[in-house]
Amino acid sequence: MPHSQSVRITELRLPIDHSTEDLHKAIVQRLNMGEHQVLEYTLFKRSYDARGKNAIILLSYIVDVVADDVESVLKQFTEDKKITRTPDTAYHFIGHAHASFSEKKRPIVVGFGPCGIFVALILAQMGLKPIVLERGQAVRQRTQDTWGLWRKKILNPESNVQFGEGGAGTFSDGKLYSQIKDPKFYGRKVLHEFVKAGAPEEILYVSKPHIGTFRLVSMVEKMRAEMIELGAEVRFGARMTDVLIEQGQVQGVQLADGEVIESNHVIMALGHSARDTFEMLHKRRVFMEPKPFSVGFRIEHPQSLIDQARFGKYAGHPILGAADYKLVHHASNGRAVYSFCMCPGGTVVAATSEPNRVVTNGMSQYSRNERNANSGIVVSINPSDYPATDPNDAALAGIEFQRFWESRAFELGGGDYSAPAQLVGDFVAKQASKEFGKVQPSYKPGVTLGSLDTSLPDYAIAAIREALPAFDKQIKGYFLHDAVLTGVETRTSSPLRITRGEDMQSLNVKGLYPAGEGAGYAGGILSAGVDGIKVAEAVGASLLGLNGI
Repeated sequence: MPHSQSVRITELRLPIDHSTEDLHKAIVQRLNMGEHQVLEYTLFKRSYDARGKNAIILLSYIVDVVADDVESVLKQFTEDKKITRTPDTAYHFIGHAHASFSEKKRPIVVGFGPCGIFVALILAQMGLKPIVLERGQAVRQRTQDTWGLWRKKILNPESNVQFGEGGAGTFSDGKLYSQIKDPKFYGRKVLHEFVKAGAPEEILYVSKPHIGTFRLVSMVEKMRAEMIELGAEVRFGARMTDVLIEQGQVQGVQLADGEVIESNHVIMALGHSARDTFEMLHKRRVFMEPKPFSVGFRIEHPQSLIDQARFGKYAGHPILGAADYKLVHHASNGRAVYSFCMCPGGTVVAATSEPNRVVTNGMSQYSRNERNANSGIVVSINPSDYPATDPNDAALAGIEFQRFWESRAFELGGGDYSAPAQLVGDFVAKQASKEFGKVQPSYKPGVTLGSLDTSLPDYAIAAIREALPAFDKQIKGYFLHDAVLTGVETRTSSPLRITRGEDMQSLNVKGLYPAGEGAGYAGGILSAGVDGIKVAEAVGASLLGLNGI
C-alpha cells in the first residue's frame, strides 16, 4: 500500500487467542472510526510479551491501516505518538545501468553467502551484471557433501557447512532478525526478496522470523536464477587464489586454475572461515586488524523444559512455537559468558572446513520440532588473548588461536570428527562423564563423553563453569545435570576485520570492497544481507558515476 495513504498504529495489544475479527475491531476502536472507514490493513510486526511463566501473554502489533481520510485521522491524533503516518519502507535503487553498459566493467563478487547473494542480486537488478565466484558447490551438491561429513565422517574442504552456495547461514536456524541500526529499511528489502523466493510471508511481520535449512535451499536457487536472468554470471568451484593490485588499485583476481579475471571493482564477501583467503590478502598487504570474537560449547536441553520455563501454561501454543532464550553472565574473572545462535527444536552440527579439526554449530528446520533445544554458550575473547609472535602477523593470530582449539577438540573426540562432550552437572563438578542421562546429544557424526576441561583456555572453562548455575536464575531448570555440552564452538564471528572506509572500500586498496561477516561487518543472515546491499550501492555509485552516494 502507498505509505502516504495509510496510518501506522503501534503497540496495539490483544490476548494471544484473539480472532481476526477481534483485531479488526481493535483497529476501528483505536482510530475512533466506523468499521466501513477502515478499508484494509497490513501487519508490519507482531511480537509477544512473556515475562515469567505465570504472566498473561499478550500479542503486540504494529499495523498499517488504509482509511477513508488519512489526513483527518492524523489530525485527530496529532499528540498521540503511537498513531503516525506510515513511513516509506520500500527499497529505492540509486540508479540503473544503460543498455550500453560495458562488459569490461563488470564487478566481481567473491563469495556467495547471504552477503554475496545480496551484493550480486542488487547489482544485477541495477543492470551491472556481476561475476560471482564461489569456491564451494551449488546448494544441492553442497548439501550432499555436508552429509558426507555428518553421516560418513568424510570432509570435503571445499564444500561443507562453511563453503558453498548460501554460506554458513544455509545450515543454521535461518534466523532473520538483527539488532543492527537500519534507518533505510534495507532489512525489509532482504525479507521481501526472501518472500519472493519462497519464504513464508510471516517473516515480514513476526518479531523473530526464521526460515530453516530446507527452505533456504530452494530459495537461494531461485535467487540465483533471477540474477542469471538479469545478466549475472555465477561460477561454482571457482576458488580465488590471488588478488591483482597495481599502485593501490585492484585490477582483478586469479583463480586456482590460473585464470585471470580483470575488474576494478572486487567485492570480498568472504565467510568467516575463508582462512586461506585472509592469509593471501595479508601477504598482499591489504589492511586488516584483529577483532574480538567468542569461543565455547553447544549446550542441549529438552525443548519442553525451555518451553515450560519461558511460556508456562502457554507452552506449545502454535503462535509462540518453540521457545528461545537469550542469556548473559558476567563472570568473576572479568569474562562475559552469553548464549549465542540459540536454535529451538534443532540439532548440533559438525561445521569444520579444515581436516582434523572439530567445530560445532547449531541448526533448526522451519518446524523447530526436534527434541532438543541447543545454543552456543560462549566466552568473549579479545586480541590481547591471542598475541601474535610476530607483530606484523597480528591480524592472523585469531585464526591460529581457533585452529589450536579446534585441533584439540578433534583429538579429544577420538580423531574421527566425533566431538568431545560432557554432562553439565559433571562439568561443573569437575568430573568426567561416563554415560548420558535423559538428554541424548544430536551432534553427528557422534560424540565422545569425557572431560572438557582441556578443550578451551582455563579462563573460558572457569567462566562457563560459573555461568551455568547462574543461568538457572533466569531460566528455571537450565542447570540440568543431564544437559549436554558439546565442544567446541570457535567460529562465532570473524577473528579479524578487513577495514574499510566510509566509501566501503579497503583503506589501502582502491576498488576492493570488504563485505559481510568474514570481513568483520556482519553477524547473521539479515545483517550480512543488509551489508551486501550497502556495498552494492557503493559499487553501483562508482560504476554509474553517481558521486556523493
